[in-house]
Amino acid sequence: MRPRFALASLTLLVACSEAPAPDLAAGARLYAQHCGACHGMTLEGQPNWKRRLPSGRMPAPPHDESGHTWHHPDEVLFAITKYGLLPPYAPPGYASDMPAFAGTLTDREIRDVLAFIASHWKSSDVLEARAEMTRNARRR
Repeated sequence: MRPRFALASLTLLVACSEAPAPDLAAGARLYAQHCGACHGMTLEGQPNWKRRLPSGRMPAPPHDESGHTWHHPDEVLFAITKYGLLPPYAPPGYASDMPAFAGTLTDREIRDVLAFIASHWKSSDVLEARAEMTRNARRR
């Protein structure tokens, strides 16, 4: 693993903004309080997360490298966390158990949680993909 990618994964959420550096300890605490019950305390997600539940909804996916969270750009992860799975991140009328945290967590707290999650992505493939996403986002 090259250090520049590890650093990039931790700073993605504050790049090009005036936000302070993320607080990983706060992110860990907030994740445990608000996310761990569904997404797993070790980011493992719910069992059979790719298969619909009897309710027709999808189980909570893992946030570790086995899931797809790391495939999404930071602005998408932030918006889904803040507003829930609404268009353009899900089809109109999509039913999900994922709550919107806009009234529960501040923007900084959301960034801290997302930075905590990203701090667990350590493989060179994931870090290189994330670094490429960041480069592409900066070009826009």
